[in-house]
Amino acid sequence: MQTRLRRLLDALATGLIAALLLPTAPAAADEPAFTSDFRLGECEWESEGENPFFPLEVGVFQRLEGESDGEEVVVLNRVTPKTKDIWLKIDGKQTRVRTRVLKETEWVDGELAEIAFNYVAVCEPRNDAVYFGEQVFNYEDGEVVNNDGSWMAGKDGATPGILMPGTFLLGSRYQQEVAPGVAEDRGEHTDMGLEVEVEAGSFSGCVEVMDTNPLGPPGPGDRKVYCPGVGLTIDEDVELVDFRGLDEDDDD
Repeated sequence: MQTRLRRLLDALATGLIAALLLPTAPAAADEPAFTSDFRLGECEWESEGENPFFPLEVGVFQRLEGESDGEEVVVLNRVTPKTKDIWLKIDGKQTRVRTRVLKETEWVDGELAEIAFNYVAVCEPRNDAVYFGEQVFNYEDGEVVNNDGSWMAGKDGATPGILMPGTFLLGSRYQQEVAPGVAEDRGEHTDMGLEVEVEAGSFSGCVEVMDTNPLGPPGPGDRKVYCPGVGLTIDEDVELVDFRGLDEDDDD
């Protein structure tokens, strides 16, 4: 997703090239690839679902706050009542998928920096949270300056990615976005069974995902922690300060 994931690079592609040119180089090229084949033809699509680490139910939100590079950052993620139909070919068949619209808003030092509308559906019965694209509005001084990072599955060679599999398997590596040259974020499962304490509360059974972006500058990736029934709890320098579940009133 656009807000916190565009800045970092995983060195996998470089390692593969180096291994081809220098057979005696370290075995970075032996690492498993990031899969983009998700057997989507087997899915029954739902615009809401109960993925344990990515709750996709209207009214759920996460508010995260923290400091990054000396700036105060606030991120609000909300599952909205809105849906969006996306048409694309799956296994050669033109298919309509009704996705749920997730609104993601980021402020930096009190100034609006970005609004992104993310389109997500649940693949049943696996309960995968599948990512079909996003519409991004980047702001400066209160004005939209560009839509960099926007993409849509079924257009310009883009295909769906996975935001969170229904089953968390340690070591899994997968494409979150598959929009060549525009959005290519990737996830790797690096830890599980975590105990997490943040301002919003204490949580157990949490998992860690390292997000990398081959289109961004070099770096180890963004560390994200997701907790059962809550969703995103830590995103690098920002942490969960408030969240809402389905059993609470949504009167905002």
